[in-house]
Amino acid sequence: MIPTPQEAYELLKEYNEGDFHLKHGRIVGDVMRWYAVELGYGDEADFWQTVGILHDLDFERWPEEHCTKGIELMRERNIDERIVRACASHGYGLRVDIQPEHQMEKVLYATDELTGLIGAAAVMRPSKSVSDLEVKSVKKKFKDKKFAAGCSRDVILNGAEMLGWDLDTLLDKTILAMRASDNVD
Repeated sequence: MIPTPQEAYELLKEYNEGDFHLKHGRIVGDVMRWYAVELGYGDEADFWQTVGILHDLDFERWPEEHCTKGIELMRERNIDERIVRACASHGYGLRVDIQPEHQMEKVLYATDELTGLIGAAAVMRPSKSVSDLEVKSVKKKFKDKKFAAGCSRDVILNGAEMLGWDLDTLLDKTILAMRASDNVD
């Protein structure tokens, strides 16, 4: 079964109640949709968005089993194995040994943590918005290990490398993707 983005969001709500996790799922879904179109996978935009929405399905209730519990939950519902694998692969090197291989998996791996860092950087601006956020501002925050300390810089850098991009390219594209999201304040 391949859930639509709306069905994926309803499933996310079954296992997540907190506004933070629900909003994060919507934002990452929107970012994944933007990247699908940007990278020439526009016909798979709904699929990419669904992966983005579901990637942290298990995080709120089972943080210690994050990624592995998600595999179990999705398989119980007969969700397409490509979605299960893609969602699990975002925990590569931290929670699971499922290395991102498909372009979609690499984008999810690279941008999941980065959306949090960019969101935190935007809140610090007078505008409190990504609309006027620049790469150099995010890069400055990226270098400050105390800022948004929960966002792994290593994962972000490894993700950029997997994609064959430098950090500036990944930052720029993800800022643009977040600007396009209706779920980013």
